[in-house]
Amino acid sequence: MRLTIPTLLTLFRIVLIPVLALVFYWKSPWSNIVATAVFVLGALTDWLDGWVARRYDMYSAFGAFLDPVADKLAVTVALFIVVQAHPTAWMALLSAVIVGREITISALREWMAQMGAHGLVKVAGLGKIKTIVQMVAISCLIFHEPLLGLPIFKIGEWLLAVAAALTLWSGADYLRAAWPTMSKG
Repeated sequence: MRLTIPTLLTLFRIVLIPVLALVFYWKSPWSNIVATAVFVLGALTDWLDGWVARRYDMYSAFGAFLDPVADKLAVTVALFIVVQAHPTAWMALLSAVIVGREITISALREWMAQMGAHGLVKVAGLGKIKTIVQMVAISCLIFHEPLLGLPIFKIGEWLLAVAAALTLWSGADYLRAAWPTMSKG
């Protein structure tokens, strides 16, 4: 196993997940700011590890495996703590759509790889847009306080709804691309 800089950044992002949970529940007037900063730092390292890997050709099989795992863990844990802090049917539904799609597409990618057709379910541009909207939405939801007169939590809710819609759309695109292989046999 080769530990490249991108892989180290991904491991750092995984270490940030329990830090996020601890800081989120920390009883301090600053906890939402620090928790948001931790989540945003993780999101930025997600972008940075990909950029470094592409720019300096620092790919590794372990990094390729670990990066999406880190993404799914960070988003899932963040959504769990947001739903726990704001337990509404709407928030739970949006979070379930996002987490459910991530599990489904991860399983689809694994299955397609076993079928020798992993190239059909690569990350597409729509998935990248979904990820950006999702990360901004979750950041707003973790921060949750009004800022400069803006209703940050409401903005986060609306962006999470957009992310859930993009999640369904991109998930359908993945399934449509995989359907010819899936329907054989």
